[in-house]
Amino acid sequence: MAVAIDEALSSNEFRWGIDLFNHGYYWEAHEAWEPIWHAAKQSTQHRLLFKGLILLAAAGVKLREGKRVAAARHATRAATLFRQVTDLPNRGFEAALGMKTAALAVYAEAAKTSPAVLRESMPGQPEPVFDFILAPKSESG
Repeated sequence: MAVAIDEALSSNEFRWGIDLFNHGYYWEAHEAWEPIWHAAKQSTQHRLLFKGLILLAAAGVKLREGKRVAAARHATRAATLFRQVTDLPNRGFEAALGMKTAALAVYAEAAKTSPAVLRESMPGQPEPVFDFILAPKSESG
């Protein structure tokens, strides 16, 4: 996959990862974002953001598996990365996520204290474990 870094945040791959994440498909979101992370070699800020999202998705996987220590470790690392991200001059990260990266860091930290018992989900329909969604702003508004 070759996505130009200036187009990465509006790419179908990035948006697909957001949709997967919001619906509780954390492993699949991780898989969607990883190639974009690898392609972002020339932009440290993009790499930090994508790696943070990958780690947050991994935390979701571990929460669902009941692996609290591993989930907390991934969530903490994600929060640390989100706090290191400096948004683009045109607020590209905020628009792509629907929130500031500092707010996403707070949500990642909160994941460490999410409920230990998750609701039973329907087969093939995972239950999201986070109490927020990523909501990219459309290019028209």
